[in-house]
Amino acid sequence: MNVEFINPFLVSLVNVISTMATMDLKPGKPQLKNHDIAKGDVSGLIGMVGPKTKGSLSITFEAPLILEIMHKMLGEKPSSINEEITDLVGEITNMVTGGAKNLLSDKGYDFDMATPVVVSGKNHTISHKSKGKKILMPFSHEHGMAFIEICFEDI
Repeated sequence: MNVEFINPFLVSLVNVISTMATMDLKPGKPQLKNHDIAKGDVSGLIGMVGPKTKGSLSITFEAPLILEIMHKMLGEKPSSINEEITDLVGEITNMVTGGAKNLLSDKGYDFDMATPVVVSGKNHTISHKSKGKKILMPFSHEHGMAFIEICFEDI
């Protein structure tokens, strides 16, 4: 998969969390993922289709991290993942994908975005509908981990 295509999603996640929650996520080392089990507790998944490719992106958060993001962004800190948290994950997924879409359009990649789906729970699964390789990118913070998965065809 083309790094030129992946980097805007990574940059966008760091930017959204930094801007909206004043928190810095530290990127880890990308790796291939060959199963559907999420690494965290709540995930936003969004499909994207364009003339050159189709695929999907997911952003998964460990519970302590997304609870802290909620606290920093909205001043609330629920004790567990609830409907407000899942709404927030959906909104973050939209913001990250929108930011990446803007960066990618400058490079000639255009695509339409679906509405994000949010899934939560221990060992929940993420089903990418594309036949491409799944790239997993971890991000660390003192409150926990976040993970981006990107799966696109023909890039």
